[in-house]
Amino acid sequence: MSGPSKTTYTGRTVHAEAILGRELCARLPQTKVLLVGAGGIGCELLKNVVLTGFGNITLLDLDTIDLSNLNRQFLFKKKDVKQSKALIAAQTAAPFNPNVHIHPIHGNIKEPEFDIEWFAGFDIVLNALDNLDARRHVNKMCMASNVPLVESGTAGYLGQVQPLLKDRTECFDCIPKPTPKTFPVCTIRSTPSQPIHCIVWAKSYLLGQLFGEDEDASGELDDAEKQGENAQEIATLRKEAQAFKAVRAALRSPTTTGDAARMAFQKVFNSDIRNLLSMADMWRSRAPPLPLDFDSINNGTFILREELPSQTNAVPNGPSKAKANGTKNNIASGSRGVEKLLNGANGANGSTLTAAGLKDQRSLTLGDNLALFVSSTDRLAARLQAGEDTISFDKDDDDTLDFVTAAANLRSFAYTIERKTRWEVKEMAGNIIPAIATTNAIISGLIVLQALQLLRKSYDSLKNVHLQFKPSVPLSTISMCPPNPNCGICRDVYTKVLCDPARVTLGEIVDGILGDGEGKDDGTGKREVSVYEDKRILSDPDWDDNFERTLESLNVTRGKFLTIVDEDGEWGTIAVGLGVLPPNHPVEAPPFVLPSPLPLPPRKARPSTPPSATLKRSAPDDEILEIGPSTKRAKTNDTASIDITSPSKKRRLDEDGLILMESANDKLEDDVIEID
Repeated sequence: MSGPSKTTYTGRTVHAEAILGRELCARLPQTKVLLVGAGGIGCELLKNVVLTGFGNITLLDLDTIDLSNLNRQFLFKKKDVKQSKALIAAQTAAPFNPNVHIHPIHGNIKEPEFDIEWFAGFDIVLNALDNLDARRHVNKMCMASNVPLVESGTAGYLGQVQPLLKDRTECFDCIPKPTPKTFPVCTIRSTPSQPIHCIVWAKSYLLGQLFGEDEDASGELDDAEKQGENAQEIATLRKEAQAFKAVRAALRSPTTTGDAARMAFQKVFNSDIRNLLSMADMWRSRAPPLPLDFDSINNGTFILREELPSQTNAVPNGPSKAKANGTKNNIASGSRGVEKLLNGANGANGSTLTAAGLKDQRSLTLGDNLALFVSSTDRLAARLQAGEDTISFDKDDDDTLDFVTAAANLRSFAYTIERKTRWEVKEMAGNIIPAIATTNAIISGLIVLQALQLLRKSYDSLKNVHLQFKPSVPLSTISMCPPNPNCGICRDVYTKVLCDPARVTLGEIVDGILGDGEGKDDGTGKREVSVYEDKRILSDPDWDDNFERTLESLNVTRGKFLTIVDEDGEWGTIAVGLGVLPPNHPVEAPPFVLPSPLPLPPRKARPSTPPSATLKRSAPDDEILEIGPSTKRAKTNDTASIDITSPSKKRRLDEDGLILMESANDKLEDDVIEID
């Protein structure tokens, strides 16, 4: 390092050295950090670790930059939209500290190449993810590779930082996470009563039926039927699902595109609703829906029911229902037409906001929603015809967001439910919790502080830190809890096997990991086990057909885990991570390399259950014998003198239906009951 560069480096580290100490500060340039996520927390965190002096940073993120990210993810600019978050964040943050090396990766952390061996190459992992599945995956990989992890998350003004270390603290999965809220199928498909019901229906059902893979939704209906939902209603829904095939075909045919949107509308908002109305029992205790008609809405003659009080502001054209709900609407098409529509350029329909108002926050009338439905349906159909196989919802995809907004609001009109603006639909359908830049900045600072404690190995100083919405006490800390003894992630014994999945069999791996049990480093020995890959069962003691199959044929390859579970529950679980053979592995050698020593899981103590007292009451004539413990007899050569009539022995034989004779001369006499 040259003189000026060294002076600059010394100037950068003088304050850090005074705070952190010379020893830790000297280790930071050689510390290898994996930062997963380059979003709201990730941008702030990357800036912090760069300025702190961590010298070797690997930044991984799968996403690309969206326009909505720019209000808080300060490493990105408008010119960077649609580019990789990891690449742009690395380019922007690198000049903050020229002595730091940042290696960006645009990829999915769950890819097979990011296996145990790869994770083990880092000194610490920092999570900045907003995806529960990915967070659980990183947690498992850190437990398997024994690498410290700092987990974090924010939700509006709230945030949390949690340092995790195998065998010392609880892991991310030690406490079950709440499952996302779900709704009964019949509520979503037949009897919605809230705006979220209509939005979930448009996003998860209608969009998939028209533009996705699911043509009949038979699996969902089968599950609903098993759960005891209305059988007649399920049968009607099956007929509806079959009728979607004609609409799907029309959307994919270039010759019928002009009529496809009208066909879809009439089928969903008219025919299907009329079918539901035919089931009179459904509407005895609830208001029935109103079938919508494409032509009458378009020409301004359709009349709605009485509006909800909360929705009267959406129809500002006076008391006339015919005028308010069915004003003639020339349906706009294309992106320019949608832009005019959302900006309130339709004149007659009116806008509840001023011209300066945000277009996404404008309340749409019935005619507006019809126009948006037709326009978005035509745009999505054009994408299918251009070669896209399926289209799924993405909150940042204007076409799918417009479709879900229009479809949900049209359904709300039919069921007299409060409607939502495009912005509100985006929040609810995309499960968006408002992100606050200040919260992200505070949490990212706390992450670095906990990471430094882990690197110091000051494990007693680790804290679970919460940012809360309490101005008097904004931060609260909790001492770390020990691992949950019943956790299925951090309580497993992890090991790795390098192998060629195309040549090695499942039986070879399982037998090799169990070993012969002859020494302390030779495993537990052969025993009855079940083998799993994730939730798939590959073998059990009564079914070992897969033992002769290769791992590749079972789709068990690099980056996956084989879980070996003791059938009797006497031994702990072994999780075997699979890696690739080294390049210099001899061709004539076995196609796998076992760990040395072999893993030895802990023995599980079986809970001692006291003998339960019998509830049977003895009869008055029963003779109760109190038998004390018998003394141990001296061993003799006379076999006849060996006591084989101990009470416990006789009791066991009696239970098996056998009678123990006192001597060879005893006679067996049948008990005879004489009945007078």
